[in-house]
Amino acid sequence: MKIFVDTANIKEIEELVSWGIIEGATTNPTLISREEGDPKDIIKKICELVKGPVSAEVVSQDAEGMIKEARELAKIDEHVVIKIPMTVEGLKAIKVLSQEGIKCNTTLVFTPMQALLAAKAGARYVSPFVGRLDDISSYGMRLIEDILTIFDNYGFNTEVIVASIRHPMHVLEAALMGAHIATIPPKVIRQLVNHPLTDIGIERFLKDWEKVKKR
Repeated sequence: MKIFVDTANIKEIEELVSWGIIEGATTNPTLISREEGDPKDIIKKICELVKGPVSAEVVSQDAEGMIKEARELAKIDEHVVIKIPMTVEGLKAIKVLSQEGIKCNTTLVFTPMQALLAAKAGARYVSPFVGRLDDISSYGMRLIEDILTIFDNYGFNTEVIVASIRHPMHVLEAALMGAHIATIPPKVIRQLVNHPLTDIGIERFLKDWEKVKKR
C-alpha cells in the first residue's frame, strides 16, 4: 500500500519526505487555503518534493469549467493529478480529461456505485472518504472493502485512495484489505511510528549500555 500525505504544508511534507515513506500527496481547497502563497506555486513545490502523484482539486461546478481548470493545473508539473468531485458534471469532465491523458482522482466518493461510475468514466484514482462516513455512524471501511471487490471483479486499473483518515486503525484496516493507497494527515503518520514499548525498550538498552561503558 502506497502512502500519500494529506496536506499542503510544505514544511510538514519536507520532514515526512525525509523519512523515505511518502510516495505522493493530496490537497484540496481547504488545505490550500491554510497556506500562504500562490496555490500553483504550492502545488509545484509539493510535486518537486514528493516526486509522485499530487492531487490538485478543481472548484468549478460545471464540466466545461472543470476541464478548463484541469488543463491549466496539469501544466504545473507532470506529477499533477486532477481532483474532480463525484457529480454528473464531474463524470463528464473525467471522460474528456482521461481521453486527453490527464489523470483524474474522483473525490468525495461515498458509495461503491459512485466509485464504479468514476472508474468507468476513466478515473485513474477514486477517493472514498471513510472518516466522514464514520462521523454519521456508518462503517467507512466497509466502503473500501466493497470498492476493492468490485474493481477486482471486473479488472479495473483504477486505484483506491483511502481518504479522510482519522486514526491509525483506518490505516491498518486499509492495508489489511489491500487498498492501493492511503492518504494520511501528518499527525496520523506520526502516530503510526510511536509505541510506548519501543520507547521503553530504547530507554532500557541505553541504561544497560551505560553499565558497559563503566566497566
